[in-house]
Amino acid sequence: MVELRKIRPLTHRRPKKQAGFFTALFQFALKALPNLRATAPPGHEHASPVITGPLVDSVRLLQQAADQNNTDAIYLLGQFNFYGNYSHPRNFKAAFDHYYRLASQHGNSSAQYMVGLMYATGVGDAVPRDQAKALLYHTFAADQGHTRSEMTVAARHMNGIGVPKNCEVACKYYKRVADKAMAWFRSGPPGGMTIVPEAYRLSDEVGGVYGEGASFISSGINALKASPNSDVYASIDDVIEYLDLMSQKGDFKASFNLGRLYYEGQRGLERNVDLARRYFLSVTSKYWRSKDGRSIDGAKPQLEKTASKAAGYIGRMWLRGEGIGQDFKTAQKWFERGIKHGDAQSQWGLGLMYLHGYGVRKNVAKATELFKAAADQDFSLAHVALGALHLDQGQPEDLKIANSYFEAAARWHNLEAQYYLAEMIHHGVGRDKTCSVAMQYYKNVAERSETLVSSWTEANQAYEDGDIELAFLDYVMAAEQGYEKAQNNVAFLLDPTHSVLALPDWLKRQAPKPRLLQNAALALIYWTRSAIQSNIDSLVKMGDYYLSGIGTEVALDKAAQCYTGASEYFQSAQALYNLGWMHENGVGLTQDFHLAKRYYDQALETNEEAYLPVTLSLLKLRVRSAWNTFTHGRINSIQDEPGKS
Repeated sequence: MVELRKIRPLTHRRPKKQAGFFTALFQFALKALPNLRATAPPGHEHASPVITGPLVDSVRLLQQAADQNNTDAIYLLGQFNFYGNYSHPRNFKAAFDHYYRLASQHGNSSAQYMVGLMYATGVGDAVPRDQAKALLYHTFAADQGHTRSEMTVAARHMNGIGVPKNCEVACKYYKRVADKAMAWFRSGPPGGMTIVPEAYRLSDEVGGVYGEGASFISSGINALKASPNSDVYASIDDVIEYLDLMSQKGDFKASFNLGRLYYEGQRGLERNVDLARRYFLSVTSKYWRSKDGRSIDGAKPQLEKTASKAAGYIGRMWLRGEGIGQDFKTAQKWFERGIKHGDAQSQWGLGLMYLHGYGVRKNVAKATELFKAAADQDFSLAHVALGALHLDQGQPEDLKIANSYFEAAARWHNLEAQYYLAEMIHHGVGRDKTCSVAMQYYKNVAERSETLVSSWTEANQAYEDGDIELAFLDYVMAAEQGYEKAQNNVAFLLDPTHSVLALPDWLKRQAPKPRLLQNAALALIYWTRSAIQSNIDSLVKMGDYYLSGIGTEVALDKAAQCYTGASEYFQSAQALYNLGWMHENGVGLTQDFHLAKRYYDQALETNEEAYLPVTLSLLKLRVRSAWNTFTHGRINSIQDEPGKS
């Protein structure tokens, strides 16, 4: 099958450093550094730059401090050389030397993490890949509480990377991170921290690793689920523009949807609670009078439900102090408006106020009543609140009820519900102890707390800024922590069959990849890890690498295994087609024209967009099969399939 690969071009948060004796020196040094990113053009190798200006003095001062064994200076020099901060050239060998010195002589967990990362990936060719040493240093860091190393160690024990699989050990480390994640989540305003997901696959933006229609993610049933007519393919800017136009025409549903989009936020759309509140108020003002809160005469009946939902959001903002000062009385007023018309969020919000005594006298019975009303409308936050109340009772019957509430909330991917389930299963409270299930719940909680535990935000920002190498480094960190989407991103950036540089249509010669991104062997490693986490396109990619000897020796049997696994249940037309090609040509599989035709037919059945390449292949195959029959060849020719009885 002809693979039409559509390519588009693909800020870093540094770990906290320990306090040292040369604080004044570092303040001077950092002030002297220009607030600039690397000066080399995005996507190109850093030429041998000449460090000039204040940076010369700053690096010299840091080196002097490092020579005096100052840990802050050593770590900062490692960061400069690894990331190329402030126009400092990247030098991975120098970075490794600084990290290794700090890790081995001082036991610094951040340095141990970086040494483990560099041994795990061999990034920049500073050191050869050594998974045993990687695990050793990550374990040292994890045992000191380094969160990213804890996740890395957990992922390695879960998947058997450099160590035999061990669910108990993986669960232990994932639980550590999940415990931190929940402490962070609950440290926020009433209802917990707001989490805006940042993780996504770069390849999904272009229809998958094989392009639109050829990838599993964008073909067959998946193409139907996200057709070009749906807003999945529309940019968020187009959606906002359309809804804003409808809102200006008086469409209260469009106003409400705009408010919800701005309140919740998403990748590509930052949260804007002030703007969200304005849109919600534009809805409520059409239904309630501003002075006495009475409904406006002649208000449209269908406006009632939407206005009550908007009231629930406004009450939530006052309760949490989002974009406005926290005011429990005002929050209660808006919640009561929403409750009059059965809004679930308002019922939950007022229930939370009675449960904790926010501006009202604590009344657990009344809170429970409100939570139940919201839970009856399948409001996940109410399910969690009720589950927690029953869990506190500790009785066998209450534990069963708590479990059912948490499972109901987990269906909506509620973070707190997943944590409660993990705890119950891990400790055998109201549930049978099952390591694999508990581990998966802990993993979900840990991975979803992206702001706390990962480099996703920095990676995405660098990618959008066009700094592909920096994005790659940050994606590698997340990939080593076990994020499947990051593993897919790293492999996609390293894939030698793709260009990571945006080229005009008239420019036919492909620009060379930066040296940092020329590592097909590492690409295969991450395609493999992504495939282990059930990514079908990554599994097909593995087959391609083994078939063509990309980043490894040719292994036709492994290629056939990958394609067969991806073709099960007709999941990948690309894999089915490749199996047909292998049977047609006797590459890695028995040459069999009849089986080749069967696989080609199944590829077309799986994805109708494969019509042209499959049809051309079938025409060629029939000619070859006819000649084989005419010459009494030994290859099994195409035969009529037996009819169904």
